[in-house]
Amino acid sequence: MTSFDDTRAASGRVDDAPLLVGRYRLERRIGQGGMAEVWVAVDEQLDRRVAVKWLKPNLATDAVVAERFRREAIAVAGLNHPNIVSVHDVFEHDGRQAVVMQLVEGRSLRQVLDSQKRLGPELTIHVGASVAAALDAAHGAGFVHRDVKPGNILVTEDGRVLLTDFGIAKGLDGLEADLTSDNVMMGTAKYLSPEQVRGNKLDGRADLYSLALVLYECLAGRVPFLGQSDADTALARLQRDPTDLAHLRPTLPISLVNLIHRTLARNPAHRPATGAELRRELMNVDTTPPHIDGTPIEPPTPRERPVRAGESGRLARPETIAPSPSPELFDNPSAAIPRRSTRPWVAVGLAATLIAITVLGIILSTQQDDPAGSVQPLPEVTAAPIIDRNVTDPIILDDVEDVLTTPEEPIVSEGSVSVAAWDPRGDNGSENDAQAPLALADGSRDTAWSTECYSDKYLGAKGGVGLVITLPAASTGRLNFESLNGPFGLEVLATDGAEPPADPSGWTKLGNTTYNSEPGAVSVPVTTAATYVAIWITELGPDDACSSANPYRGRIGELQWIPSS
Repeated sequence: MTSFDDTRAASGRVDDAPLLVGRYRLERRIGQGGMAEVWVAVDEQLDRRVAVKWLKPNLATDAVVAERFRREAIAVAGLNHPNIVSVHDVFEHDGRQAVVMQLVEGRSLRQVLDSQKRLGPELTIHVGASVAAALDAAHGAGFVHRDVKPGNILVTEDGRVLLTDFGIAKGLDGLEADLTSDNVMMGTAKYLSPEQVRGNKLDGRADLYSLALVLYECLAGRVPFLGQSDADTALARLQRDPTDLAHLRPTLPISLVNLIHRTLARNPAHRPATGAELRRELMNVDTTPPHIDGTPIEPPTPRERPVRAGESGRLARPETIAPSPSPELFDNPSAAIPRRSTRPWVAVGLAATLIAITVLGIILSTQQDDPAGSVQPLPEVTAAPIIDRNVTDPIILDDVEDVLTTPEEPIVSEGSVSVAAWDPRGDNGSENDAQAPLALADGSRDTAWSTECYSDKYLGAKGGVGLVITLPAASTGRLNFESLNGPFGLEVLATDGAEPPADPSGWTKLGNTTYNSEPGAVSVPVTTAATYVAIWITELGPDDACSSANPYRGRIGELQWIPSS
């Protein structure tokens, strides 16, 4: 039995490699995966260079893996297409299966994206049209590829694009055994179609979905779904839609964005029916950049809601509106952020509102049956119920006249805490950072921090954005704030670390995820000493200040930290 010296093989070149089956002389190893190695070899009978995909020694006795190799050769040998890597031969040497393929001088799309991050729309269209044509040929021959990903797409120096690796291809007729274990998803988690995740029967549209994920990554620089584990990543596409490409890269051609998102439809019936149809639509894309519709950054002026019939017996809280921050504030980072109005009548209104909010926070903090926190409607009419997120029925508070007393504990002043915007999963790590201090309580809902505007209310692949609040010292207490858009979904997190964790997974979640269908005031107890608390927004509400293309935004205001006594 012939064996290779591992030290020499690790360098990728073997000078005294044997002649496999009397024909193929290995020159150098150019790649390897979990199952096989790929070598450049010389076919000495035909005097041409080829690629030999050779099963790893530790898998040589695995009959299932060996059969997959054989089937890949059978699947591809019958395909004669310029965008599919040709298979020339299959053999066994020293008990190891091998497939001889066309040698493609170039790089994988994975290598291209790793070095360039993003591609232009024209090159992306070229890649997509080439692979769609290859898939159409494979589907026409009765095979679903099941593993379309950048690593299986090769790009030559002269611009040719070829699809390779049909190792887990499956026959459309379903007559042959699948050679996979029950309930095992075949493919790569980041590029699976929803029907692959669910374990449903597949047709060619599953490959088109995977190709659309590849094209999305070419344009956005990242895949739309990425979780903490392969299972989370696979399941994410069943739970939310991808972030709108037009939001991530506004200069992309609208028709290209729409086509990719249509091909990413969860329902296969809503995607292009065939690879040929997808290729045709890609080739017909108008690559003219769109007109950019700017989205205003200033928060909208809140509308006052009139007291409805039947509410006259309840005391409405005064609504004091402070002047809106000037637009220059967001253009000049060094500009001072306005905090308080100096007008006496505004100061009186602010004081009254702050007292009311403080007392309500203290009362809530003394409730023993509220370990996880609560959500209440914004206090325009105090008869509205406070909804505890851990119970089903709303709890109605008494009239505000019965609970307004002089607070025994002062609110921590704004100078004692600091607030920063938090966008750990975004492309640039920022989320209207200059507005973050506007979230601190000043008695006005006209001053608040807002997220950017999104096309997807669940924030697509990011999953969330938020605020990090730095406390003056490690302490317990209660965090009060208002979510000014609804519906909204959010989590409150805490940590006692010296630095705030970079990702939400490193924090401790307080209670359950908070959800409310309307804007509301949130009050959450922090019962274990924390150095930082965070508000992690996972669902946004519609906002009139946003454009129709990106209509969703979150807004946080009237944020207070009330320490325990």
